[in-house]
Amino acid sequence: MKQRITGILLSALLSALGVPVHAQQPTKIARIGYFIVAFPSTAPARLDAFRQGLRERGYVEGKNILIEYRYAEGKLDRLPALAAELVRLQVDIIVSGGALTTRSAKQATMTIPIVMAADNDPVRNGFVASLARPGGNVTGLASLTPEISGKRLDILRETIPSLSRLAVLGSSTEPGNTLSLRETQVAAAEFGVKLLYFDVADSNNVRAAFQAASKARADAILLLSGTVVNQRRTEIVHLALKSRLPAIYYSPVWVEDGGLMSYGPSFSDLNRRAAYFVDRILKGAKPANMPVEQPRNFELVIDLKTAKQIGLTIPPDVLALTHKVIR
Repeated sequence: MKQRITGILLSALLSALGVPVHAQQPTKIARIGYFIVAFPSTAPARLDAFRQGLRERGYVEGKNILIEYRYAEGKLDRLPALAAELVRLQVDIIVSGGALTTRSAKQATMTIPIVMAADNDPVRNGFVASLARPGGNVTGLASLTPEISGKRLDILRETIPSLSRLAVLGSSTEPGNTLSLRETQVAAAEFGVKLLYFDVADSNNVRAAFQAASKARADAILLLSGTVVNQRRTEIVHLALKSRLPAIYYSPVWVEDGGLMSYGPSFSDLNRRAAYFVDRILKGAKPANMPVEQPRNFELVIDLKTAKQIGLTIPPDVLALTHKVIR
């Protein structure tokens, strides 16, 4: 009874002095670095998906989490400085949008956790020891772009039964494209399709690559992913239409800009899933022990207006596989 009275008196005294009876330590607001090569305007869906993933796990931007956005705006020489800036800010985690930003972040820090929102080949790129046991400060999601190059070719074959000559455009300097090209070559040999590769080493090679593809009588275009080609997205879509060449791309943003079709992992889904890794790390998980995840959802997107413009009829069997049709 005496202890209870003493407790009541103590609480009253603390209240009189303005001290909260149940004082709590202030909650630390996590700071996340969101780091991509592109312009903000070119990746709104991915960013929205990442924010959605955070909200699903109880994080509200500006309330219990802060996001430091860093965009290279297509200027690759800015990547090291932007990565170093995030390190100086002492962010808790860096979320990287692709292989180039992951590499710059990894070169800038060996201690701050790095979450890959997408990477086409994290093992060969040297970011992790293996998908199952990353072993360092990098983990996240693999986009598996190389392994699905054959599927893209298969979709083109279903769309264009007479396909015999395929022009592949890509940059040899882009991480993962060597493996993507190899996978496409294997699929082309299996399907009896002649593959014509045109290296787009820099953005000034785009028009020459299309001229060469047309001169070589290519029946279709398969575009490999990369920063160089993404810088000329509008021009590439225009040239494909002007050449009346069916083209398959690696991301729906190309179709939204007027491209014919795209097939690949859902990058929005990958970015939403990246928030899961952020949550786990903030709660104490170590990147070294968090297996790299593979895509769960793949999307086929087709623009029927573009198909009509180049005089192509999409077979019903292909339309049945689409996740989104633009009419």
